[in-house]
Amino acid sequence: MEIKRSGSQPSSKGSEDWFHGAVRIDPLFTAPDPARVVCASVTFEPGARTAWHTHPLGQTLIVASGCGWAQRWGGPIEEIRPGDVVWFAPGEKHWHGAAPTTAMTHIAIQEKLDGKTVDWLEKVSDELYQR
Repeated sequence: MEIKRSGSQPSSKGSEDWFHGAVRIDPLFTAPDPARVVCASVTFEPGARTAWHTHPLGQTLIVASGCGWAQRWGGPIEEIRPGDVVWFAPGEKHWHGAAPTTAMTHIAIQEKLDGKTVDWLEKVSDELYQR
């Protein structure tokens, strides 16, 4: 058994290469090999969001607080709220983040494939986000 104590892992700022706006990432755990799961709590300030991206083995989001948006490529922007569970299939191009006036925190769960959990793509434009 291993216990990760709250506050024992440092928070980090979401990279400007992959995020728009103020984003804080709090690692929760990375399972030891041979397990592949990685989990983090991600907080987006109002208007903050990810770039478009995919996950080789998919991603699950559990919305913990606030109000956010998520969109898969070619689909509508969907509102997500606390208690919602969002699944993105392997390779599904998508983005997610806070609503324009409300912060949002979600738990992000994904698995590593050959050591990789995400493929980052282009940023979500202000025009798309403000629709």
